[in-house]
Amino acid sequence: MYWRILLTLAKLRALSLLCVIVLSSLFSISTFAANSIDGIRVWPAPENTRIVFDVKEKPDYKYFTLSKPNRLVIDFSNTTNAVALKNLADNDPRVKLFRSSVKKGKTRLVLELSKSYQLTVFPLAPAGQYGHRLVIDLYDKASSKERTSKPKQSTGDIIIGIDAGHGGEDPGSIGGKGTYEKRVTLAIAKKLQKLINKEKGMKAVMIRTGDYHVDLNRRTSLAREKNVDFFVSVHADAFSTPVPSGASVWVVTKRRAESELSRWLVNREKKSELLGGGGGVIKNTSDSHLALALADMSKEHSLAVSFGVANNVIKEMKKITKMHKKTPQNGNFAVLKSSDIPSILVETGFISNHREEKNLTWSKHQQRLANAIHQGIKSHFLAHPLTGSYFASVGYKKHKVRSGESLSVLAKRYNTSMTKLKSINNLKSNSLRIGQTLKIPRTG
Repeated sequence: MYWRILLTLAKLRALSLLCVIVLSSLFSISTFAANSIDGIRVWPAPENTRIVFDVKEKPDYKYFTLSKPNRLVIDFSNTTNAVALKNLADNDPRVKLFRSSVKKGKTRLVLELSKSYQLTVFPLAPAGQYGHRLVIDLYDKASSKERTSKPKQSTGDIIIGIDAGHGGEDPGSIGGKGTYEKRVTLAIAKKLQKLINKEKGMKAVMIRTGDYHVDLNRRTSLAREKNVDFFVSVHADAFSTPVPSGASVWVVTKRRAESELSRWLVNREKKSELLGGGGGVIKNTSDSHLALALADMSKEHSLAVSFGVANNVIKEMKKITKMHKKTPQNGNFAVLKSSDIPSILVETGFISNHREEKNLTWSKHQQRLANAIHQGIKSHFLAHPLTGSYFASVGYKKHKVRSGESLSVLAKRYNTSMTKLKSINNLKSNSLRIGQTLKIPRTG
């Protein structure tokens, strides 16, 4: 009897030990699987590639690079990988291959690279439709250095920078039917590009040409490098309910322009090239008051042009869509921050509104919006052409009739004929009234 009891106790101990081993094993497995890589997205762009790892929980990671051959190695602790790696690098010029291994409780991902790149790695907390992410940016080293803008070569063209909002893993706002803002903005931007490039005296420069991410600060830097005369950023608005609707046009707040200006003046030797014709004086003068006056004139001119174009774009958009705001609005937008580049941001409608979401995906409506933006920009620069531009030699300028002026006097002053003045102003007689505004044909 006694031996039976001892035997039973021995069996119980063995069973307990087995349970401990099994539980320890399960605990170890669950600890290793505490996190997981659920998605990997690769976004090639002209100057960089962005790789985004979607992870279940906040990533615990370390990384390092190797050469000969060039590789980026990322170790994820307590993480499993559920993503097929075989075809991830197929369309990217910088990453040749993804491969992985599991060792000592870590998932190691190795990215075989075409060459050495400038590297940025950072985690992102959950936001919008995204959970935790680890983001890797590979930048072409030749493109990552700060460039000094080259003097603009006079071609007679007014260069318009077109910025399609959002892109890549940043979809912008998402409509009720799943429409991504980034796709709408790129479609409208491409249509606007075609219109501008068909217009004699204008040339378009696209900030984003495909579905990839461009840093907000880089957008204005690209515009500056391309010697852009005017910058338009295309977006689609959104709200928490589907009720609001209509388009709006925004310009930078004066406060933001002034804060940006003050930062430039602190380091004016490096930044003076951003301020146009007065840049050389701003850089070299020891008179801070003169530097401030010249820089302030640049800022005020930029704001004035921005408001002028904004008003013309609103005038044209009213013809084809409802306006949420009927006057230019002031906004603290990063893409509008440059004091040296006149700019507007166009909210083409509310993607959160069911009717407008449908319109914004309709090619014909996108074309109408592009037409309105193009015509608004063109109208402003015809009325206020840049010196040396083709527009300065065509179209019309305005003249307000003063006391003692007659049609014959104005025809002689502006080197045109009375018949032409009457025709373009729809005048039925030679009589003029004081304060009347006339269109005067440009002769160069």
